[in-house]
Amino acid sequence: MITIKVPATSANIGPGFDSLGVALQLYLTLEIHEETPTWIVDHDFSDAMPHDEKHFIVQTALSLSANIKPHHIIVTSDIPLARGLGSSSSALIAGLAMANILSDLNLSNDALLYSASLLEGHPDNVAPALLGGGVAAYYDGSRVFHAPLKMPKNVDFVTFIPNYKLLTSAARSALPDSLSFHESVAASAISNTLVAALNANDFAIAGELIEQDHFHENARATLVPHLAVIRQIAHKLNIVGTYLSGAGPTVMTIVAKDQTDILLSALLAAHLPGQVKILKQDLMGLTIMKEEN
Repeated sequence: MITIKVPATSANIGPGFDSLGVALQLYLTLEIHEETPTWIVDHDFSDAMPHDEKHFIVQTALSLSANIKPHHIIVTSDIPLARGLGSSSSALIAGLAMANILSDLNLSNDALLYSASLLEGHPDNVAPALLGGGVAAYYDGSRVFHAPLKMPKNVDFVTFIPNYKLLTSAARSALPDSLSFHESVAASAISNTLVAALNANDFAIAGELIEQDHFHENARATLVPHLAVIRQIAHKLNIVGTYLSGAGPTVMTIVAKDQTDILLSALLAAHLPGQVKILKQDLMGLTIMKEEN
């Protein structure tokens, strides 16, 4: 049996739209079992999701290598679907990894990241899912540029996951077609300074900049009204560093460990319609384990 494990991700970190992401300790696990005449996909998701070669993971694998022999695979995941935590990206990376293994392609991480970015359209989720930790990445249509993004060590990711889904397509449709030159320069400067502050381990500045996005949060405000509510709760506790995870609706607050319980209690007391979780950074990214039968 071969076990493929891929972490969840939180992308669009503040002003890092389509470019900054971090891997978190929720996981999709794919077990590859025996060869079968046709694909058999056991999973615990919705009955509407296919159990055969039409499953997204199998389709992703076949897009990379069309002649893979069918197998029995088992997919489990504790990454909530359509919540802004990279559920589709984790499945995409799992599919590419399966193709890489079963077809003996011997592709490097850079080659897998290119394939993932080509399919996804942007690398902010797939890069940390593959590589682990924080990643800054840019895909220009022919090449993926990426570098580690230094995230604070002594922090937790206090995560509010609403009870409702928000499809990326719906969140994308809310975005403006363009920004003015002045606003574009400001947005870029904020993002650049955020990366520098993180790499300098200055989270006091980084936390403030995380909340100054110009690219997408304002445009999506009506879709995720609890973002402003959570930010207000955190500010009353002098906690700064709340942002919309991915396309939403999950809201993430990066908080010093000694403030985690304070914020957790305040969010639970607010009785928001969803779950509050404390997540930690995943530093491994894609992992593969082979077991002898």
